[in-house]
Amino acid sequence: MPELPEVESLTGFLADQVVGREVARVYPVAVHALKTYDPPVTALEGRTFDAVTRHGKFLDLRAGELHLVMHLARAGWVRWSDKLPDVPPRPGKGPLALRVRLSGPAGAGFDVTEAGTQKHLAVYVVRDPRDVPGVARLGPDPLSESFTLAAFTELLAGERRQIKGILRDQSVIAGIGNAYSDEILHAARMSPFKPAANLSEEEIVRLHLVIGTTLTEAVERARGLPARNLKAEKKSGLRVHGRKGEPCPVCGDTIREVSFSDSALQYCPTCQTGGKPLADRRMSRLLK
Repeated sequence: MPELPEVESLTGFLADQVVGREVARVYPVAVHALKTYDPPVTALEGRTFDAVTRHGKFLDLRAGELHLVMHLARAGWVRWSDKLPDVPPRPGKGPLALRVRLSGPAGAGFDVTEAGTQKHLAVYVVRDPRDVPGVARLGPDPLSESFTLAAFTELLAGERRQIKGILRDQSVIAGIGNAYSDEILHAARMSPFKPAANLSEEEIVRLHLVIGTTLTEAVERARGLPARNLKAEKKSGLRVHGRKGEPCPVCGDTIREVSFSDSALQYCPTCQTGGKPLADRRMSRLLK
């Protein structure tokens, strides 16, 4: 799933490509992906994109008073083309969900696609990004100046949930998903199942610092890359997530995994759980 660093880099890439350019045609190929109908998606036609921004994992392409907001979910992506096919796309079983053609003789534009059978891609055309429920409930952005240690400490106050779940909760912190929460907790040398209520002051300070450095470094690695290379860059830059069975780059221990019904997390026992493996079941606890 694209998370904050990839969406941040995709935001910059798209800004360079579309800002100042007029929308010629919009083709809503997969109707199920379109979550709003007033204004219609075709209302973007004839308008000029004037900004591209990000809200957590949401992309926001502004065209005057309208916003094309997208959540790419687990398998969605934006594919830029200097020359789109001349033939309009037809609805079908392929990955194409939305096509936006820009004005000009070259026929440039972008496709919004979603691989796989689970279709969770969401596209909105709204007058205010906060009209999108997922945007309206977002917590603070961890790369913003307002995400101070004091603010983070306040967010954790009274939390009894495990820290892995808190990091992934978009209403607490915007933009961190399964992959980067694994990376953050590994860098912080912290068990994913440690209750937030049990964090010491020193651990809160360390975790806050690591959130910023991990995400910033990921953004910097991807800065300037074309959209087609961002997914590969993310995978190559991860130290523990998706690397079950490989040696930990810090201590050399074998990276372990805990699987759930629809996801999995990876961690290093030596770095994070005192050498004890976590039980691989839904309600995981430290093996005794």
